[in-house]
Amino acid sequence: MVTVGKLMQKEPVTVDAGTSVIEAAKLMKACNVESVLVARQAKIIGILTESDVVKKFVGAEKVPYFVPVEDIMSSPVHGIEERRPLTEAADLMDKHRTLHLGVTKGGALVGLVSVRDFLRPVSIDEF
Repeated sequence: MVTVGKLMQKEPVTVDAGTSVIEAAKLMKACNVESVLVARQAKIIGILTESDVVKKFVGAEKVPYFVPVEDIMSSPVHGIEERRPLTEAADLMDKHRTLHLGVTKGGALVGLVSVRDFLRPVSIDEF
């Protein structure tokens, strides 16, 4: 069985809630990620995804540089325990209509998993 922990991104990129959408998008490009977690006072309050940037920022014709990520982020970040199977993660994503889940271990956030992570090659023996 392939678990969420085997495919998760172990060091998700985080930005402060007041970071501009433009700066967050530049960081996403530099780090080659499709999302960043959004924090306020070291607490995760949401997630900014490529889809958020396209639909809620570019598509909404927002004024650049003065829009903080917290204005367009998705919230809350739904989570799943790292030991859970990918099928359960897929069900949760479908239920919450999201493409990303925070991955937890003992209640603490330890990673991030996205639908794209499901496409990474894994051994056929594990299915």
